[in-house]
Amino acid sequence: MLPDSPLRPSSALDPAQLRDLDNQLSKRYIELDPGGYFLIYLDIEQQLICAKHFTNIINEKGLACDPATGKPLPVRGTVERTPSRIYSGRTAKELCIAIFEDPETPCPITYLDHAAYLGRELMRAEAALIAGEPYVQD
Repeated sequence: MLPDSPLRPSSALDPAQLRDLDNQLSKRYIELDPGGYFLIYLDIEQQLICAKHFTNIINEKGLACDPATGKPLPVRGTVERTPSRIYSGRTAKELCIAIFEDPETPCPITYLDHAAYLGRELMRAEAALIAGEPYVQD
């Protein structure tokens, strides 16, 4: 048996503790990807996970800005922008392959933490689609 370590605690966390840990980790600072961002949603009728990719630039303050206007993008509310591309797939894996492995289109993700985040979110979206539950992007 392996000794206890910070990566492998001696006792399992209950679901509420895992949710609290996840919520706490979601509040950490991350640098925004200059390659753009994704808005993930479900197309329930077609049974698809969809991801709209939008380009952005990062200003000197670290804010994501509209490349056309240079103005910071709002964090809340609706923004009328045209996606650079819309991806869709039946599973998180299918969508990740379309985003990361398409030889015709360069991958729009430039930061590894963004890639990891996207993978986690697509798995959450897939679980929601399978369970017939609503999905809200973190």
